[in-house]
Amino acid sequence: MNEEESKKLDERVDRAVENFMAGYGCCQSVVAAFADLYGLDDTLAKKMAAGFGGGVGRMRMMCGAVSGIVMLTGLDCGQTEGSDSEGKSACYKVVQELLAKSKEENGSLICAEILGLNGYEKASSSYVASERTAEYYKQRPCVAKVESAARLFANYLKEKY
Repeated sequence: MNEEESKKLDERVDRAVENFMAGYGCCQSVVAAFADLYGLDDTLAKKMAAGFGGGVGRMRMMCGAVSGIVMLTGLDCGQTEGSDSEGKSACYKVVQELLAKSKEENGSLICAEILGLNGYEKASSSYVASERTAEYYKQRPCVAKVESAARLFANYLKEKY
């Protein structure tokens, strides 16, 4: 991969951050930044990833940015034949490697843990999306997790090509 191609992947990381700052969820932000590489338009990518925000439907489970890595990995190397166990295994290997890097970098793959929520806060989590205010952005580490996920995926692509 030449320097120009590498720079374009870095710009996708910036695009993921811009998406998040524009109000999109963590998963939407990451997936939409790379979706065109796989023939998906921006609208379809954002719709497809919409339910993964807030740790999947705001239930504070797997981080949306991490879910974005999983979705993109499937687009990049997922098998398309049900009987292709070798292809399935190869995709799982990439997912596990990228998620291990994310966990090492961010301390957890779980939204609630990343946000420092206790059991009661997790259990009482509402489906109502948080309003994006200046205070929201100050308190939440989410933008850094979006940047981390996008950078991990960009680096995976750089190493692959």
